[in-house]
Amino acid sequence: MKLATWNVNSVKARLVTALEVVRALDADVICLQEIKCEDHAFPTEAFEELGYNVITHGQKTYNGVALMSRHPLTEIVRGLPGDVEDTQARYIEALVEGPLVCRVASIYLPNGNPTGTEKFCYKLKWMGRLAWHAEHLLTLEDPVVLLGDYNVIPRDQDCHDITAWQGDALAQPESRAAFQRLLNLGYTEAFQALDGRAGQYTFWDYQAGAWQKDHGI
Repeated sequence: MKLATWNVNSVKARLVTALEVVRALDADVICLQEIKCEDHAFPTEAFEELGYNVITHGQKTYNGVALMSRHPLTEIVRGLPGDVEDTQARYIEALVEGPLVCRVASIYLPNGNPTGTEKFCYKLKWMGRLAWHAEHLLTLEDPVVLLGDYNVIPRDQDCHDITAWQGDALAQPESRAAFQRLLNLGYTEAFQALDGRAGQYTFWDYQAGAWQKDHGI
């Protein structure tokens, strides 16, 4: 099975591009983050025409996650368990009943900036809940894949210039420790496992020519 993840940053604003990317990926499962629309406004039919079953956990203007699969989706979970008062749409999970039956989640982890504010506290609390739930998922029979935008720079060498990120929530010791807690549970960080070299990135800012200069994280 082929699985993919992408922070689309508004699926409706980039629908033409999103459909092109999905066609090119030709993946069994695709997770989207920052869809930035409510469930009823998600262009479900456009992706269904490409052969995908689609589930969403949306929110007006902000956040929102989606999970699309060529195989049936069951045991759907919308919202990260552990806090019934959390209304931010950042987590959706389902059992993918494909050639390899596996449990997949699409995650949009909080950014947490600026540090020293409630936003950073929310990030760390959210990561704590994620670790708690991730540990529970390991007690089930099915393989688990937690895909998404983690908003963490795990190591200094995972960004172009660590001095530019030293005050950022993504690079704080607390954020890194919370991410490491997931790995300590027994999860494998796929990107690093496949290519652990320094200077390999999954995100580039759209400002100041970051993409052209390869100034990524």
